This record gives sequence, C-alpha cells and structure tokens, in this order.
Amino acid sequence: MWTRLACALCCLLAATLSIAEDTMQRRDVSARRSGGDLFIGGGSITLSEPVSGDLIAAGGSMDIDAAVGGDAIMIGGKVRIGGDVARSVYAAAGQLSINGKVGHNVRMAGGQAELGPKSEVAGNVSIGGGQARLHGTVRGHVQAAGGRVLIDGPVGGDVVASSGQVELGPNARIAGKLRYRSSEPLQRDPAAQVTGGVEALKPALGGGRDAASAPAERHETARAAGRSIGWVWTLGLMVLAGVLLAALPGFYAHVARTLRERPGLSLALGFALLVCTPVAALLMFITLVGIPLGLFTTAMYLALLPVAYVSAAIALGDGVLTRWQPERASGLRWRLLATAVALALLALLGGVPWLGGLVAFAALLGGLGALMLQLRRLAPGAG
Repeated sequence: MWTRLACALCCLLAATLSIAEDTMQRRDVSARRSGGDLFIGGGSITLSEPVSGDLIAAGGSMDIDAAVGGDAIMIGGKVRIGGDVARSVYAAAGQLSINGKVGHNVRMAGGQAELGPKSEVAGNVSIGGGQARLHGTVRGHVQAAGGRVLIDGPVGGDVVASSGQVELGPNARIAGKLRYRSSEPLQRDPAAQVTGGVEALKPALGGGRDAASAPAERHETARAAGRSIGWVWTLGLMVLAGVLLAALPGFYAHVARTLRERPGLSLALGFALLVCTPVAALLMFITLVGIPLGLFTTAMYLALLPVAYVSAAIALGDGVLTRWQPERASGLRWRLLATAVALALLALLGGVPWLGGLVAFAALLGGLGALMLQLRRLAPGAG
C-alpha cells in the first residue's frame, strides 16, 4: 500500500512540476543574495558561480554546476546538480539528477530520481520516485521507496527498500544488510555484493516467526520507511500548496495576514474546531437522519486538515517574503518557493523529539483557525 502511495505521489509531483516548467519557461530569472545565501527562481536557471552559503531555488529547469558551501534546497521540473554541496541536499523534481559530492545527507524525490556515477554522498540517502536509481557512492545508509529501485554502486551502510521492483546491478557493493519489501522477487546481478546479507521483509500487516524474533530490526525498518514516506508526504504537500496558491492567490494572502495579525485567535479557533468537529459528527451519527450529514462532515474534516497545515506554511512563507523582499511578496513563483522552503523546514523540525510535534500541531491549529476566520469574513452577511 505504501509503495503504491509513494508512486502515486511521485507521479503527481512529476506531472505538476512539468506543468510548472512549461508555464514558467518564459519568465525571467530573479535572484537575491543574503549574506552568503542565494535565493533564486525562474523558468530556466543555470548557475555556475559558487555559493558560499545555502542555495534555495525553484524553477522550471535548473542546471547547477557551481559549488555550494551550505545546504541546497531545490524544487523544479528538471533539476541537475553537477557541483559539490558542502552540507545536505533537499530536492524534488519531475526529473532529478545529482552528479556531485555531498558533504552530509541527501533527501530527494521525483518522477525519476537518480544519483549519477560521479556522485558521492558522505552521509545517508533517502530517495523516493517512480524510478529511483543509485549509481554513485553512499558512505552511510540508504532508504528507498518507489515503483522501481536500482542500486548499482557502493553503499557503506544498510539499505532498506520498499518498492514494486528492487534490483541490484553489477556494481552494487553493500557493506551492510539489504532489507527489502517488494511485490516481485529481488533481481540481483551475479557480480553484486551484499556483505551483511539479504532479508525479504514481510508485508506491513504480516506477522510470523521472523517478525516476532526480531523486534529491533522490525522497529528500525519501520522507522526508516516512515522517514521516507514522510518526505514523500511533504512533497505531496508542496504540490497541494502550489495548486492552492495558483488557484486562490488573493484568498491565501488574506489567510496569511490573518494568521500574522491574529495568531492567538487563530490558534484558539483552530483548537476548538479540531476538538469539536469530530464530536459534532459523532452526534449526527446517532440519528438516522443525520448520518449523511455526519459522513459529509467527517470527509470535509479529514480533507481540511492537510489544507490547514499547508495554509500555515503559506502564511509562514508570505511572512518571510513580506519582511525580506516586500516588492516581490505578491509574485507567485516567490510565494511557491517560500512555501516549499517552509514545508521543508517544518518537516525537518518534525524529526526533533517533542519540539517537532509541538511545532506541527501549532501549525495545524493556526492554519485551521486562520482559514475559518477568512471563510467567515467572506460569508454572506458577515460583519
């Protein structure tokens, strides 16, 4: 189930970003430096000058041949990273390729996601895509999810793969253990090497002797798969944010302003709605007449939660743009870039014990409350 979900989200991501590439192709490139950091957006981006700090970019197509001294955070239709990145790479694209050295970790997803033969990652790799290919060198461990996962290079740690098809090429050299869950048998070239052995994992709902005798391994595998799915989910939220901003730019400008100007009321109203709506739906189910309305209320409630979370990220991105570059705060591509960065940061904070959960919960409440306040303002007869 999770593999199919990951594939569907990656295909949706690829299609959406390809559309974004076509619509942005004629637009000029805009760039701004803040200290050593570079913020850049446009239809077609080619970067050959080194960046001493972080690189944050969004565009239709991007060719990055420059060295980056910090992190690289990128979203686009086609992204190729040929230069070295001193820290980590966070990237999403319809077609995504990395061929340089990365000093820390790589988190990447796309319709087609690839670590090229010249790539070298000093840390860990999380990769998701319709097709995920690893030809380069990974010093740490690998977490992979997608329709097809190919490993054809050295990996210094363990590999956990959840895919419709898992394949080991002739250059695969896995120093740790390969754990995989797939609907098809493992395809392994005779020259491929796995030092720690190979384990075929049972379906997520399966049990059995192996699951009972190795709870630690099962827990580790679940955590690794959860992190991979979490990043795919974040990319899905980025796609949702793009759709909402493109369809309702003015409405979301008001939502962002509401959350900035009335954060306390937004949080309080969001908490009330989060708690009271399920109770109201439950009361509707008590009577036969109210069952259809209860079902509708439940469906709308569940659909609204990710929209509320994305709304908070839009507000956060708009707030930064308003303070940092007010003359461009109304530009769609800048708002998309800022929102994508905000969602990535929220996802990163989500991995911090306690703090991550509190931040995500606050974002959900604030976005839900601000949405309701804005909808109430637009309602006929509202004062």
